[in-house]
Amino acid sequence: MAFGTLAHKVGTLPLMQLTQKLGELEIDFVQLALTKAIGDIDTSLGKLSPGLANHIAEQFDKQGIRIGVLGCYINPVHPDPVQRRYEIDRFKEHLRFAREFGTTIVATETGDLTTYRNQDAERYEEIGWSILRSTVEELAEEAEKWGAYVGLEPVCTHTLTTPQKMKRIIDEVPSRNIGVVLDPCNLFDRTNFERREQVVNESFELFGDRIVLAHLKDVVTPFNERDGRPKSVKPGTGVFDTAGFLQKLYEYKPFVDVSIEDTDAHEMNEVIHYLKGLNK
Repeated sequence: MAFGTLAHKVGTLPLMQLTQKLGELEIDFVQLALTKAIGDIDTSLGKLSPGLANHIAEQFDKQGIRIGVLGCYINPVHPDPVQRRYEIDRFKEHLRFAREFGTTIVATETGDLTTYRNQDAERYEEIGWSILRSTVEELAEEAEKWGAYVGLEPVCTHTLTTPQKMKRIIDEVPSRNIGVVLDPCNLFDRTNFERREQVVNESFELFGDRIVLAHLKDVVTPFNERDGRPKSVKPGTGVFDTAGFLQKLYEYKPFVDVSIEDTDAHEMNEVIHYLKGLNK
């Protein structure tokens, strides 16, 4: 099992400086959000090319780090159709060049439905779901062309709020190029926190075979008053059963990449040592 983190964890920096600083961490890979991490190269829509992707990948490789996943966190249900089209096109561009970066996964969350709720309190979930399904269908079709995976990350406050909804989108868009980015702590809120082990088990039972990447953090209470979610903290400092999760993850997906979240760069090596100790 390989451990990594967000490339911009050390800041938004010129590429050479970014990779050098990441090379000081005992990570195996990064989740690379191009515009968040690389400060000296324009990677906006229309700028990517095989040469640029290879150049970026080579700098990471010099530090012994691979690019495990491209983070392209769009809002696939954005209420402005013009903005939504821009974000879809940007994601599709990432899919086209993913292999040149050395990965096959492009990841995103699925946006919230607040605007739709304010417009139609009765039908907002139906409306949002229809838009999400249409977007995922288009992204999956593009992923199939390029041998890549759309990594969807369910979050309790977004459109894919539960393990059951994650399973539903997989069933309704029957493409094997849709994968799951599982961050179990993103599925917890005050309504299910006491049965968080059940939520984790349901996730594995419903889509364990589709996991392409895991995110790992920990959680503590009290809950956020605005959205009812617990506070996120670095792994090993909260109440989440990290050891149990890693064991189950290994049973379902041996050697899957695990991206560490809510951990400062200066604490990363300590957390990696802790996780490797649990994973023996």
